[in-house]
Amino acid sequence: MFRFSNPEYLYLLLVIPVLIALYWYTVRIQKANIKLFGKFDTVLGLIPGMSFVRGWVKMIFLLNAYLFVVLALAGPQFGAKLTEVKRKGIELIIALDVSNSMLAEDIQPNRIERAKQSISQLVDKLTNDHIGLIVFSGDAYVQLPITSDYASAKMFLSSINPGMVPKQGTAIGSAIELAASSFNPESKASKVIVVISDGENHEDDPVESAKVAAENGIVIHTIGIGSPDGAPIPIGGNQNYLKDENGNVVVTKLDEETLSKIAVIGNGKYVRATNTQLGLLPLFENINKMQRSEIKDKVYTEYNEQFQYLLAIALLILIVEFIILERKNQWISGLNLFGNKRGGEL
Repeated sequence: MFRFSNPEYLYLLLVIPVLIALYWYTVRIQKANIKLFGKFDTVLGLIPGMSFVRGWVKMIFLLNAYLFVVLALAGPQFGAKLTEVKRKGIELIIALDVSNSMLAEDIQPNRIERAKQSISQLVDKLTNDHIGLIVFSGDAYVQLPITSDYASAKMFLSSINPGMVPKQGTAIGSAIELAASSFNPESKASKVIVVISDGENHEDDPVESAKVAAENGIVIHTIGIGSPDGAPIPIGGNQNYLKDENGNVVVTKLDEETLSKIAVIGNGKYVRATNTQLGLLPLFENINKMQRSEIKDKVYTEYNEQFQYLLAIALLILIVEFIILERKNQWISGLNLFGNKRGGEL
């Protein structure tokens, strides 16, 4: 496993575009000063040693050396020893609706983006628990298997978007069944599913799926995202909305009845999202009260430092940069190594 022990140093890379801009501005000033003495090409011919190309080449070498020094400071490491660690926690799978109806803007900025923001906040509060992500529309897919790697969870979460599931619809039942089968069968930890959807189920019987999951000791909470009055579904921007076969604007409404039934049968709780609070964090308080059991994780406990290789590369680049002269070498440029009539300029 690869990691940076001091990733905060990577922010120093933001200096690179600033240095490029400053050097470009300096070169521009130099060229402007040359033009003050006459035609640029003519005056430049009177200064045979000057080379703007060499300056840029040296600058590129310096920036690359700087890049490798920053990466070395960040502390690149490779995992060397895998150890089994025992923790007490629960297994939590979030099933997120990614159907087109989740683009509705009755929850700001829209239903799915608000849900992703709240899930990210929840991940930040987890400590020893395992989390998984499932996305569903007309079908359900595992976006992230059960893991304790919260950084990966947030990375996979950021890539979720409507339309990533090709079949449209809202198959909540399939999502519950997939989530139930995705838990570690050997784990004795409490198992929880949180379904986030507008509840407009069109594909299956989610209540029956919830009943089967509950019989296996899985708790199911639901979050209804949207408004009962409904909202149109934006497509393509410019106030364009999804329309039916008759040309009427499709309005997607929150189906609280279905989501409430799922929560009741799943021994969980139903929460309706609002613009101020999605509902995941209040649910987390309930989840946090659940009995935590021993969970085994395999983690890297020893790492090999790799910074010395990057420093060596940086040093090599600096040596090459030092060898390259800022001005043209008149002795070398006068050599006729290939028998040409004129020596090449270096």
